[in-house]
Amino acid sequence: MLICAVLFDFDGTLTRAGVLNFPKIRAAIGCPAGIPILEYISELPGTEARTKAHEKLDRIEFAAAEKSEPNTGAEALIQFLKSRRLPVGILTRNSRRCVERALANFKQITIADFDVVVSRDDTPAPKPEPDGVHLAAQRMGVPVEAMLVVGDYIFDVEAGHKAGAPTVYLHTGNEYPAALKPPDYTVTELGELIGIVRLHMPLPAGKLPNDLLDDFIGELDICDPSLLIKPGVGEDIAAVDVAGTDVVVLKSDPITFATDAIGYYTVLVNANDIATSGAVPRWLLTTLLMPPGCAAAQVRETMKSLAETAVEHGMTLCGGHTEITDAVTRPVISGQLIGTVARNHLIKKENMRTGDCLVLTKGVAVEGTAIIARELPAKLRELGISAADIERCREFLRSPGIGVLKEARVAAESGAVTAMHDVTEGGLATAVMELSAAGRHRLRMDRDQVPVFSEIERLCRVLGIDPLGLIGSGSLLICCRPDACEALTKRIRDAGVAATCIGEVLNAGVGVETLKCAGGELIDWPQFEVDEITRVFGS
Repeated sequence: MLICAVLFDFDGTLTRAGVLNFPKIRAAIGCPAGIPILEYISELPGTEARTKAHEKLDRIEFAAAEKSEPNTGAEALIQFLKSRRLPVGILTRNSRRCVERALANFKQITIADFDVVVSRDDTPAPKPEPDGVHLAAQRMGVPVEAMLVVGDYIFDVEAGHKAGAPTVYLHTGNEYPAALKPPDYTVTELGELIGIVRLHMPLPAGKLPNDLLDDFIGELDICDPSLLIKPGVGEDIAAVDVAGTDVVVLKSDPITFATDAIGYYTVLVNANDIATSGAVPRWLLTTLLMPPGCAAAQVRETMKSLAETAVEHGMTLCGGHTEITDAVTRPVISGQLIGTVARNHLIKKENMRTGDCLVLTKGVAVEGTAIIARELPAKLRELGISAADIERCREFLRSPGIGVLKEARVAAESGAVTAMHDVTEGGLATAVMELSAAGRHRLRMDRDQVPVFSEIERLCRVLGIDPLGLIGSGSLLICCRPDACEALTKRIRDAGVAATCIGEVLNAGVGVETLKCAGGELIDWPQFEVDEITRVFGS
């Protein structure tokens, strides 16, 4: 199931149930129990009789619309769907006039928030016939099988089924008839739909959202006692006890950007995560996926870059797989790296403690800046970035560099470190959230202390992106005891790497707050659903 749009029933679904008095309507027009009202009116003999019945129906429905109130969670749900750019519609057996009047009682949404409203004025065959569902899908420009139909009555579900759309039944007290085809989902309140939609809506480019990842990992049955670091949000490696005293550290990561230096990226991005555990990266395997039409020379150069970079940093390229496939449109490399560390020197994020200092090496967005400069130099020139600045940003790949092996080694040898986490996709903003989740402690960031290179600041400004949300391999977050912070940052600087204390570890929990120096007030830490680099390459 893929959900690209949502179509709602109106009365009793988006509005509170019980306002429409159906016995009163039946009595006013003489409709017997058990016969649908609109179908009864359509079968009345003569135009005059049908017109009078519709007039009575309209008066009662409009009076009810004046008293209508939004259902619990309705407005928040519509706002969520609109924030995700999903088309939203209404399909009702009521008149459009009544829908507009009822929506006037809503506080946060109006009829303008709906991409389509299909009422009984628009379609000759009301629900449970599928005509209105097909019409709504056509007007919203989505396949009917990708439009979720939501309602509180069996007619809503039947109409969706007949049209071939997925359905949700809003259970408000009436049991859904067991004899009919069941809905795809049943909920008791509208807020539950957010989880359903998120599960089936198209995902944007980038990492899977952390809350979904956390849910999915939680469903896995992982109980191997030799696994010292298990899968989790913010845990980029696995650590396995294989000999009682030695630990094998495992890492896997794909590289999809920076095709002119993809081998270099593959080695260092994987090695960075190994190093955050205190381990030494040793053996590298790679899966190379190359697009049809690439030259054999390109494959050879990529392999050569992988092997040379590995040797340069003390690793061995020891195998993998190479394939030409139309599953990719540009080279993609997935690296799998193995490292080792003595068990008593393994650094686990769960060891961070309240009061620890939080240190950042280099500055933010080093990797993202290098990627953009290497991939989009013409665009940057058009935006007024000089050729010299573009070249400087290209060289961020090696200076200050996207590796953290040097500073990670210094930090691990100090004995004062409780946790380390390298900044990758989603930038510093996402990295500190991941560190908080993995370490199970809240963090406080001093936003004004976060270092940003002048070249990066200028590049991000002209592109309209935030450096805090830009992919940032090359920067390392280090949690250390407060009495060792000054000595540790000095040792890292003496090794030729910039280091700045940018925050502290707070109490147990998950979350990040920001201390803004001007006035010292707490402000919200920025969050990015996708890395800022996707906005650059998507524009």
